[in-house]
Amino acid sequence: MTEAMLRGQKGLASVKDLPVRQDGPPPGGFPPVRYARRIANSGPSGLAVVLFSSVVIGWGMYQVGQGNLHRRTLKAEKIAARQAILPLIQAEEDARFVREKKKFLEEEAKIMANVPGWKVGENVYNSGRWMPPSTGKIRAEC
Repeated sequence: MTEAMLRGQKGLASVKDLPVRQDGPPPGGFPPVRYARRIANSGPSGLAVVLFSSVVIGWGMYQVGQGNLHRRTLKAEKIAARQAILPLIQAEEDARFVREKKKFLEEEAKIMANVPGWKVGENVYNSGRWMPPSTGKIRAEC
């Protein structure tokens, strides 16, 4: 039962008493529905992007090549400088080796003075081949 019947007020007794009214289009019809995909044409074309990126990559590779040439010249200069001072460094090392060898022989002569038949500076190994010491110092402690 409807509220109007229960309370005894004026109103509709049923929904069926409403007038029938069908919904329809407005006069002149609805506007057309836009269903086409319209993407805004913004930005460069694909060809422009490919050309621009090719130019940028080409320029970068050129710069890498120039850097390699520069680095190669610096390396050659460094090697030439090292080769130029190598005889001086070798002469200094030879002089240091002679001083250390002399000290070592004097120390050996002092330590082995009481041993009969000991020859100072004689090689205890029988390889017959001279080899420089592997450490920087020639000492009995090493």
